[in-house]
Amino acid sequence: MRLQDLIDEASALPVDERALVVESLLKSLNPIEAGIDEKWAEIAQIRLEELESGSLEPVPGDDVFRKIRSRLQK
Repeated sequence: MRLQDLIDEASALPVDERALVVESLLKSLNPIEAGIDEKWAEIAQIRLEELESGSLEPVPGDDVFRKIRSRLQK
């Protein structure tokens, strides 16, 4: 089967099935590393506890993106 035939067949699938194909292909490019999700969950729990205790102040998303844009423009 030619690559273009495969693309044409995938393009003809219903949207939800195309999304599954895309997700599967992306996962094949970026395999899940064992333990990463658990580490992110631990960090998220720590941040939540810091927010609830008041030892960490939240930063509005707009401020974060403004800082990022400013750094990228330098």
